[in-house]
Amino acid sequence: MKRISGSIQVMAVVLSIFALSACAKKPLPATQDFGAGAGYGSDQGGTGPGGLGLSESQWRELGLNTPAERQEFMQRAQTFENDDIHFAYNGYTLTEEARRVLQQKADFLKRYPKAKVTVEGHCDERGTTEYNLALGERRATTAYQYLKQSGIPVGNLTMISYGKERPLASGHDEASWTKNRRAHFALNLQ
Repeated sequence: MKRISGSIQVMAVVLSIFALSACAKKPLPATQDFGAGAGYGSDQGGTGPGGLGLSESQWRELGLNTPAERQEFMQRAQTFENDDIHFAYNGYTLTEEARRVLQQKADFLKRYPKAKVTVEGHCDERGTTEYNLALGERRATTAYQYLKQSGIPVGNLTMISYGKERPLASGHDEASWTKNRRAHFALNLQ
């Protein structure tokens, strides 16, 4: 019995050591500040657009070698991802405002030809899941086609429909529904 009790104590000590080592803090990567306003993913190992970290080789692949170029890119990328286009209820045609925003996105993608983007189609909560997935796909396709016709290579474009599954606004009113009827543009830099 003493032998079993001793074995149990040894196992308890070993398990405790494993548990403590699993909780050890991991070192954080070194970062590089690019000056004022560089909080949006401006470090080499931090998060950038879409939550992506950029390594030194990724910066070079984008053709961005100086801190000033990188800071400018991150500021423009933030605007790029934050400006959605919106659609009418049950609609997927582009308004003049949507065309203006899409032209700005096309200009960004031409300025940074190595950047890739996923066009996301979104809907409000009304309608069935299947209907909204199809409508979200039509919205994403409309934006995708505009970028393609603006000269953006199809290899730099992907699209997906989220339907009503990822609302931007959680309210159950027209103001929320208007915000949710959109195409969103997520940069893919890896």
